[in-house]
Amino acid sequence: MALLLPLLVVFVAFASLTEGVGLLPDGLNAAVGETVMFTTTLTPTEKPFQSVNWSFNFSTAIIIVMNSENIIGPEYEGRITFFTSTASLELRSLTLDDTGEYAVNIIQDGKPHSGRATLVIYEKVSSVSVTSSSTDLVEFSGSVSLSCSASGSSLSFLWLNGSSEVTASDRVQLTDGGSSLTIITVTRSDQGPFRCRVSNPVSTGTSDPVNLSISYGPENINLILSPSQGCFAVGSDISLTCSVGSRPPAQFNWFLNGDQLLDTGSELRLMNVQMSQSGNYSCQAFNSKTLRSQTSQPSTITVLEKISAASVKPSTNLPVEGTSVNLTCEASGSVFTRNWMKDGSDLTPTDNMILSDNNRVLTFDTVNRKDNGEYFCQISNPVSSDGAKYIMIVNYGPENVQIKGPNEINIKDTLKLTCSAESTPSARFTWFLNGTEILNNSAEYIKEEVEFSDSANYTCQAWNNITERTSSSVVHELTVTDQPSGCAAGCIAGILITCCVIFTAAVGGGYYIYKKKFNKNPQKQNTEQEENMYENISITRK
Repeated sequence: MALLLPLLVVFVAFASLTEGVGLLPDGLNAAVGETVMFTTTLTPTEKPFQSVNWSFNFSTAIIIVMNSENIIGPEYEGRITFFTSTASLELRSLTLDDTGEYAVNIIQDGKPHSGRATLVIYEKVSSVSVTSSSTDLVEFSGSVSLSCSASGSSLSFLWLNGSSEVTASDRVQLTDGGSSLTIITVTRSDQGPFRCRVSNPVSTGTSDPVNLSISYGPENINLILSPSQGCFAVGSDISLTCSVGSRPPAQFNWFLNGDQLLDTGSELRLMNVQMSQSGNYSCQAFNSKTLRSQTSQPSTITVLEKISAASVKPSTNLPVEGTSVNLTCEASGSVFTRNWMKDGSDLTPTDNMILSDNNRVLTFDTVNRKDNGEYFCQISNPVSSDGAKYIMIVNYGPENVQIKGPNEINIKDTLKLTCSAESTPSARFTWFLNGTEILNNSAEYIKEEVEFSDSANYTCQAWNNITERTSSSVVHELTVTDQPSGCAAGCIAGILITCCVIFTAAVGGGYYIYKKKFNKNPQKQNTEQEENMYENISITRK
């Protein structure tokens, strides 16, 4: 051992005359208590090296090998292992004091080799933790500082929000070598979890997560009406639901036409609604942490009575042509619209019609018979509909009075005169003979076995009991005659026609018999035919 220091001086001096390029790795890192291996790049050999010298910081001998004799420095007893085939060195039980420059000088077959390597010893990272200045914050109105601490040497710090790395920005500050994180004007995205990751070249450690409670809202308030229509029938059930973004959950108040209701909670249920509950509903959300509130847009609810008992009432039950008539469409309930139809088609008002009072009244300035028909009024609101009809019959006349019957009649014959008129309802008729009333309330005047004294002027007058109008009188002149008792002209004409028919038939029949009888003697047949023809002519002349 007494030779250790002089030999070291000799080897150091020798090393200064040689240069080892790539004999040892450039740099090594290791943790306290671990083992490091200095491996040379020499090819293993069974032939021993002539000499090997390992030193620390060029002043402390680790091991000297010469002539197969090993000399180990006292600080390294039991901590090293030397590998004779490659001159490599293993160093165990490392401490921070082992950080430094390691050198090896080798003589092999008379040729010198040397190498250097730097070893850095680190304490492993441990006890990583994070502390926060506050964990309960309000969005846009608070700041927070997070501090990371750890044991170990040569520490570097990295912050994580969830799985994303936190980097410096206008709102984020990293100080104290990265161990402190400050967030200014926090937002909900800053709620974490935050972790601190600490590392050095030999180890890494991560803290437990730290979560921040960021209160925000209320915002994006939304009022939903169910069912979604705005109009409801009396007795319906309605639900209004208010939703909002808020942390912690918002508190709710409800308003009708600006007046606060007693109901609270995110849902307002209206059961068996009445018309008095119509109006504009809104909800207001309040956050007790942020002390902020937000009110929804109003939702309009209209409660309507269903339409019933529809009717069409005329101003008169007996409309008369030329007079004014009103048809009034009425119903119980909440009436929104009225639509009129005539005979199954939409009503197109003509010049004599006027619709007024939101189509409630259909007025005929001067009703006429063309206005006859079925009138239908459809009454509607958004929750129901009903309708009623009225059949219009326009009373008119009498007019165009006519008398039908013979103008000449034989004595003792039966006389029948018929009077007609255009009229609704049917007209009533009165008969006059030479100005004197002879019959009332009958369309026919009948007299059996007329006499010469019945030759006269017969007058018919029509009367309408509804229109209370009387027609102009119509006069029918009648003459009673005394014709002979023999055949009249018509009778004689009938007899002549009958005789001609009988004669024609007789001639045809005789010719047929003659032809059949004399068929075998044409000459004889002709002679007899001529004789018969002259005979017939002679008979006819007689």
